[in-house]
Amino acid sequence: MGGAVAMTIDAIRAKALGDIRHGFFGRRGGVSTGAYASLNVGIGSDDDPAAIAENRCRATEAVLPGARLVGLYQVHSADAVTVIEPFDDAIRPHADALVTNRPGLALGILTADCAPVLFADREAGVVAAAHSGWKGALGGVTDSTILAMEAIGAHRDRIVAAVGPCIARASYEVDDAFIRRFCEADPENERLFADGRADHYQFDLEAYVVSRLAVAGIGRIEALGLDTYTDDDRFFSYRRATHRGEPSYGRQISIIGL
Repeated sequence: MGGAVAMTIDAIRAKALGDIRHGFFGRRGGVSTGAYASLNVGIGSDDDPAAIAENRCRATEAVLPGARLVGLYQVHSADAVTVIEPFDDAIRPHADALVTNRPGLALGILTADCAPVLFADREAGVVAAAHSGWKGALGGVTDSTILAMEAIGAHRDRIVAAVGPCIARASYEVDDAFIRRFCEADPENERLFADGRADHYQFDLEAYVVSRLAVAGIGRIEALGLDTYTDDDRFFSYRRATHRGEPSYGRQISIIGL
């Protein structure tokens, strides 16, 4: 397999990030087949490792040609790692956000319903990528990312952020215990839940992530409003695969770099 970028690769850009090299990718433009068709980048999936490697190469080349892709062993934490040099996939840190001011590093976050968040302070030359599922979001992964960016020269009043494709409220049913957890953290969070069937609610993960960014002082935030669950032609979705009884699912990647 070569490293050439497929013409059909689906790199979604955020206007807020301007000319910063970035892309939110879906499932189009790769070489995987079957349930993983086609741009599956999940190292932990049962897909062909050669196909995964090629897909990761294609996504990286579409954003930052010649860069080294850097990823994490994501654990739904609030931990952010500052990257100064590439590390091998075999020793990926257990964390959920990456921050750098070094050129040539493509920061990659994997998702399959959770919210990918890309950050940039263009003036300082600092970028970041965060994996924000509900646990990480509630725990403060975006706050940790901003602090890590500031530690290497960024200013939060200059940071812009974009929230990529994730599961939408209409697709995200949760129970009483879930809503209690969020409302105990902040009663204002109740506004992020809509009534569903008996004793269930619909949670707006994207809006929650945006609200955390706004409270943290990020002045420009873009939410793409793309639902991974309902658009099965364009995105992988863990919850959709579970509801359909599918044995496995792919992961999409979001990348940013200098």
